[in-house]
Amino acid sequence: MQGGKEDEEEVLRCQINEWYPMFKPHTIRTLFHPLPDPFVRYLLGLNPVSPAPHADSHSDDDDDDDAPPPFLLPRPASGRDPLPRPAVGIDPTSLLDCSSQLSVSDEDEAEADSAPSFPELEAAVERSIAALGGAAFPKLNWSAPKDAAWISTDGTLRCSSFADVALLLHSSDSIAHDLSYRPLPSSSSSFPPFTFYLSLRKWYPSLRPEMEFRCFARCCRLIAISQREVTNFYPALLHRRHHILPLIQAFFSEVVGPTFESQNYTFDVYVTSDGRVKLIDFNPWRAFTLPLLFTWEELEEWAFNSEEEGVDKEQEEEEARLVEFRIVESQCGVRPGLKTAVPYDYLDTGEGSGWIPYGYLTRL
Repeated sequence: MQGGKEDEEEVLRCQINEWYPMFKPHTIRTLFHPLPDPFVRYLLGLNPVSPAPHADSHSDDDDDDDAPPPFLLPRPASGRDPLPRPAVGIDPTSLLDCSSQLSVSDEDEAEADSAPSFPELEAAVERSIAALGGAAFPKLNWSAPKDAAWISTDGTLRCSSFADVALLLHSSDSIAHDLSYRPLPSSSSSFPPFTFYLSLRKWYPSLRPEMEFRCFARCCRLIAISQREVTNFYPALLHRRHHILPLIQAFFSEVVGPTFESQNYTFDVYVTSDGRVKLIDFNPWRAFTLPLLFTWEELEEWAFNSEEEGVDKEQEEEEARLVEFRIVESQCGVRPGLKTAVPYDYLDTGEGSGWIPYGYLTRL
């Protein structure tokens, strides 16, 4: 994520806590919480409490202290189970047997005692979720934990409690990538001291994934638009694309272009059923941003050709009409995603494969 000073400033501008105040009327309601350092350490799989400096003599206990702690959900300040578990598979007759009454083992008690606790952050997050209608989806400065959605109870980023938020954030590689960021020493003083923020965004269950689009701006000009959800084919888009394109172009020329300070960036938008355009996110040009139905090479080539030719007012208007807009046009154009992925071990089909003892290769 690191680069020169200009690249650094463009990355910092794409933080949701930086751009949200400027575009608040045009985006989803969001509430922010600065993350305390112990919670950041917890998300990174470290001990929330920084260990004291070791003495000169090392023992086995010292080595145990250095080991990463097991994953435990934060202990709720309320004392209730963060993820309630129904009693499943219990023989009703056994409940009558006093010798087999359910009790919490010493190990369970020790685990509960060792679970980290963040009561102030928990209370603030719970209040924000309630203020957002009882459900929110989390995001850090740049990324949302989309890669961890599989671990939630409904396969989405919907969170109704602090425990839901902690589980998604702790399980996400995208969040770990955000947390690895360190500002350059020469970062512009126009930005406040760097802080990691938890952003809680209002959850809308009715949002349609096919109506979200990624837009590519180069040298302050909109040059391309891609369907955001490329792992599915949506036939309705084939008929609506010519209606959607001018809506996004107008939103860029009237809202995003005149306000956002970077020259090169991408931004995601959602087009509502009544034709309104809502800003979802900003991302840096290239870097870790996915080009979706484009390649970065072709996007760079288009931008380079435009810069070489020079652009006057009339040409700008013509280019605005020629923005490349791509959608998945058939089932054959669907791109692979997590839902169509298989474990890497499945590629191991050679001699000595670990699958041979199970007889799987003989069935191929």
